[in-house]
Amino acid sequence: MTKRPPALQATDKLAFLLSLVPWLIDRARVSVAETAKHFGMTEQQIRDAVMLIAVSGIPGETHQYQDGDLFDIAWDRFEDDDEIVLTHLVAIDDSPRFSGREAAALIAGLQYLSALPENADRGAIDSLMAKLARGASTRPSEMAVEAGQTDAALALIREAVATGVQVEFDYVNSRGEHEHRHADPLRIESVDTDWYLRAWCHLRGAVRIFRLDRVSTLTLTALPIEFKVGDVALPDELFEGSADDLFVTIDVTPAALSLIADYIPDDAERTTAGDRVRTSVRVSHVHALKRLVAGLPGMVTVVEPPEARHAVAEWAAAGAARYGI
Repeated sequence: MTKRPPALQATDKLAFLLSLVPWLIDRARVSVAETAKHFGMTEQQIRDAVMLIAVSGIPGETHQYQDGDLFDIAWDRFEDDDEIVLTHLVAIDDSPRFSGREAAALIAGLQYLSALPENADRGAIDSLMAKLARGASTRPSEMAVEAGQTDAALALIREAVATGVQVEFDYVNSRGEHEHRHADPLRIESVDTDWYLRAWCHLRGAVRIFRLDRVSTLTLTALPIEFKVGDVALPDELFEGSADDLFVTIDVTPAALSLIADYIPDDAERTTAGDRVRTSVRVSHVHALKRLVAGLPGMVTVVEPPEARHAVAEWAAAGAARYGI
């Protein structure tokens, strides 16, 4: 004899109804039998719950429950086919929704995540993208995010971590120097659109940070790693200063200060210069300074040293010339 589930207590019934309504909305049409199986209840308990939902709602402007203030279902399907179809929703339809553009932006971000090796073929991401598309106030624009040039490198590095072997690659540092490296991969991190590998570099005998778009001919070796996470200290900050860093005085808009906080030394002075703040940043090389200025157009002005100011101005002029400006 089938054991009948125990009667729900008041708090359990409330939790069940709060779960049932969005579950029904998400499926549009579902049978009583499938609903009972999902929630581990009898079919009669589900029918009773649906009847309760059908007389529930929120009083409108009249402060009385009118037809438009209540949930409603397709009664013929419920009574004849044992199917549940909600035909009128209360309050949920009026709740804030993402605009089509907002949903499209979120979907693009999820597409990017799903393209990364560790997230490949994840059904949860596809399900969330579908829900965002259905729940937006207008239909999101269709778009696709293509795989980045570093995706293959990310996949190889993760394979190296999983199998415990070293990687070797050619690397171009910020000064344009080419070197061949052997390394034990420790951690992969991203800043904005750039990916970085923290690894124990066997050439330098210390932890080094490599930007993946400067890595080429990356391959797995047969050599086991000598260091793994936990064997060496990895600071919370991705970028650390060195004696060779370039200190540059800049004028920056107050709104952009938080965007370059990682580049400003803790002891850097800040003074007001008109509608801007004058302070200093520390970068590894003048090429890094160019990238910093390019990422904040109109918000950063290089003041000194003269050679840094000249290098950035020359680089900007060359870029403008290519567009005929």
